[in-house]
Amino acid sequence: MEGYHRDGLGFDATDVGPDVGPDVPGAPVALCLHGFPQDRSAFDGVTHRLAGSGVRVLAPDQRGCSPRARPRGRRAYALPELVADAVALLDAAGVERAHVVGHDWGGVVAWALAAWHPDRVASLTALSQAHPAAMGSAVVRSSQGLRSWYVAAFQVPVLPELVLLRGGVLERLLVRSGLPREHARRYARRAAEPGRLTGGIAWYRALPLGRRPVGRVAAPVTYLHGRHDPFYAAASVLGTAALVDGPFERRTLDTGHWVPELEPEAVVAAVLEHVRADGSTMTP
Repeated sequence: MEGYHRDGLGFDATDVGPDVGPDVPGAPVALCLHGFPQDRSAFDGVTHRLAGSGVRVLAPDQRGCSPRARPRGRRAYALPELVADAVALLDAAGVERAHVVGHDWGGVVAWALAAWHPDRVASLTALSQAHPAAMGSAVVRSSQGLRSWYVAAFQVPVLPELVLLRGGVLERLLVRSGLPREHARRYARRAAEPGRLTGGIAWYRALPLGRRPVGRVAAPVTYLHGRHDPFYAAASVLGTAALVDGPFERRTLDTGHWVPELEPEAVVAAVLEHVRADGSTMTP
């Protein structure tokens, strides 16, 4: 499968692993959701490692990133729409339950997917992204508000796009945040595609709209976060465990924000532990 459709939008997606065809029924599935301003290539270091261990991997270019899925207006990027896109991918791929992996904004979608559709989530591996409710609480009692200053800045129409696309600004900011330059350059080039950066920023612009709260999560959760991540306060990180009813483990990595690109082995190890605990079929 190279892509799927929902509500007239076309999403590009990677589909690799032993269950691409009908010959390996019952193979475990990992659904990998990228953040901003990433695309599915953020999981390149994860995808083939998981596939080689007997796991089918689905990794979409999410709404705003896929060229045929860049609707106008911020309401189209509200969290329920983003979660519905992920569910539509599972449906199109014929997958009942997946081991969900989400980084940054993809982590927000992953947390919401696990809370709202627990029957579709075998486990959650959250990368960098704290539970949204923990972040919301931390904003008023920690440095989280200052760390998330860009959320307010992105509410301004047009100007953020003009600034970020001018003279390599976005690439430099990504490198300064700890992302290797080759990844930063690739994401910055994609951001210059028509409508691409506006689509990504629309996720932030949709935040003030009324939306369904992300509740408690019953699925097993492994939370990987970087010790040097500038975007999440300790209160957000530490508050996440209280919102998980299932088995929970927090692992602190000696890295920054960009866990999929910088620590793919740690991501793969966490996912495979969930797969084994779930009793799914795997390649020896």
